[in-house]
Amino acid sequence: MTRKYVSRALRPASQPLYMDESQPDMRDMPQNKAIECGWGRIIPAQTYETPTGIAEALLNERPGQRDIAFYVLRPHLVVNHAPQELFLDPSESYRRHLGDYHPKRASRRGFTVRRLRTRSDVAAINALYRSRQMVPVDTKRVWRDRISRETTWAIAEDQTTGEIIGVALGVDHVEAFKDPQHGSSLWSLAVAPQAAHPGVGEALVRYLLEFFQARGRAWMDVSVLHNNEGAIALYDKLGFQRVQVFAVKRRNAINETLFTQPVDDEGDLNPYARLITEEARKRGIHVKVIDAEAGYFQLELGGRSIICRESLTELTSAIAMSRCQDKRVTLRLLREAGLKVPMQRLADGSAEDTAFMAECGAVVVKPVEGEQGKGISVNISDEDELAAAVERARAYCDRVLIEQFCPGQDLRIVVIDYRVVAAAVRRPPEVVGDGRSTIKQLIKKQSRRRETATGGESSIPIDAETERCLAAQGFSLSDVPEHETRVTVRNTANLHTGGTIHDVTDVLHPELKAAAEEAARVLDIPVTGLDFMVPDPADDTYVVIEANERPGLANHEPQPTAERFVDLLFPRTRRND
Repeated sequence: MTRKYVSRALRPASQPLYMDESQPDMRDMPQNKAIECGWGRIIPAQTYETPTGIAEALLNERPGQRDIAFYVLRPHLVVNHAPQELFLDPSESYRRHLGDYHPKRASRRGFTVRRLRTRSDVAAINALYRSRQMVPVDTKRVWRDRISRETTWAIAEDQTTGEIIGVALGVDHVEAFKDPQHGSSLWSLAVAPQAAHPGVGEALVRYLLEFFQARGRAWMDVSVLHNNEGAIALYDKLGFQRVQVFAVKRRNAINETLFTQPVDDEGDLNPYARLITEEARKRGIHVKVIDAEAGYFQLELGGRSIICRESLTELTSAIAMSRCQDKRVTLRLLREAGLKVPMQRLADGSAEDTAFMAECGAVVVKPVEGEQGKGISVNISDEDELAAAVERARAYCDRVLIEQFCPGQDLRIVVIDYRVVAAAVRRPPEVVGDGRSTIKQLIKKQSRRRETATGGESSIPIDAETERCLAAQGFSLSDVPEHETRVTVRNTANLHTGGTIHDVTDVLHPELKAAAEEAARVLDIPVTGLDFMVPDPADDTYVVIEANERPGLANHEPQPTAERFVDLLFPRTRRND
C-alpha cells in the first residue's frame, strides 16, 4: 500500500504519522508540489511520499535560488539522503490561529499596505531585498504569477514619497496544495532599513492575517531564524505561538552562514568587516580575526597574506592614507589635478574667518582629521554660530577647517582598483510626526530602528548640532510635530549619525564617474570613498569635498563592493559571473 509522508504539524491528533492516501482529506492533495515564490520554492513536505522525494526536490534547486522544504516530519531522514548537501534549518516556527484574531482598529499612519500592482513594484521588492542581503526574486516569474491565488505579495508604500518601504509574501495552502487543514503561511518579510515610519512590519503581518482570515483559513505560520529577536518579539506581540515544525534547506552560498560557524571571533566583527570576511570564505580564503573590536583581520590564500582593517588594507600606502586624512591636502591635490573642489581655509579665530564666511555666503566647519561625521557643522552663516561650530570641531582635532558650503545632494562614490563600483546619495536623518510624540522621542524611536537595521552602526545623536538644526527650522526637541510632518534633525548625511543611503549607481553621470576615478589616481589609493556634492547624480555638475580611505562597503548593497574588494586582493579567485 502506498503511504503518504505527512507532517506531524498538519495531521489531526487521531491520524497516524503515515496516512493512507485513500483517506478523504488526503485524496485530492497533489503529489510532489513545489510553490514558486520568486526567490525559490517552498516544498510542502506533506505532498511527498518519502523523505527521499523531499531530498531530491531540494537537490533540484535552481542556481541563485533558495528552496525550503517545510513541515518536514523526519528531517534527519531527509538530510541523511545527502548529508553533504542538505542541512536542518536553524529556524523556529510560529503559528497564529485566525479564529480568535481581531483586526486592529485603523489608525493614521504615513504609509499604505496594498497588493503588488506594477512592474516597478517588483523592481522595488528586489531593491529592498538586496538592501537587507536577502535573495532577490526572479522579476519575470513574480510578474507572471501576480494574479495567482497561491501567493500574495503585500507591499508597504510611503504615502509622501511613493517609496516601497516594506514587503511580505503570503502563501495560501488550500490554493497551493489543497491543504485539508486550511492553513496559510508568511514568508520573506522585509522592512527598509531607512523607513522613517514605525510599525511597517506589524502592518504587513496584520494585512496578511486579515487577508487569509477573510478567505476562511484556519491559521498562518511563519518560519524565523532563532536569533532574530526583533521579528520574534513582533510575532509574540501579535499572538503567534511556537509550533514543532521543521525545515530543511540545501547547502549553498546563500545559506552558508546557517550551516557554518564563524571563524574565531568573526561573529564579533562589525558589518563592514564581516561583509568582506564572508565573501573571502566563500572563495576558500582563510580568515583570521586579529582584533574584532577594531575591525582587524587577516586574509590568507596560498603564499599571499594581507591584513585589513575593514576596507583598509596594506595595499593602501601610508602616504595615500595621510592624503585622505588631512582634508586640506586632499582638496589641494585634487584642485591641482583640475578637479572641482570648494574653497577652504584653516580657522585661526581672526576676523578673516568671518570675512571668508561672508565671501562664501555659508560655510561648513569640520575637523581637519576626522571621520563618521563627528564634529561637522553644516550651512553656518552667523558669526556666533561660526565660533561655536569651531569649538565643537576642536573637540575632535586641534586644527579646524572652514569650507565653502555647496548646496546639493551628498553623493558617495566607491572606487576599487581605480574603477567606480558603487554610487549612492546620502540623505540627512529625518523624523515623521505622529501628533503625539516630541521630536526628542521621535529621534530616540528612529535611532532604535536604525541601530537594529545596521547592527548598531547608525543612530541619531541628540547634541548641540541637532538642536541648532532644529532651531533653524523653528523647532526644539520638546516640540510635538503634527501628524505626517517631516522634520530634518541633522544637516549632515553621514550614516553613523543617522543618515540614509540610496543607490544611484545606474544613473551616475559619466563625468562624475570619470572625476571619481581620476581622484583615486591622484591620491594613489586603491580603495576609497569619494564624497561629492551634486545637484543631481545624473548631471555633470559637482564638487569633491572629501576622500575616505576606509569606506563602509556594507552600505552599498546591492552593488558588488565586497566582491570587487576581494578581487583586488586575490585576483585569481575572481568569479567569471
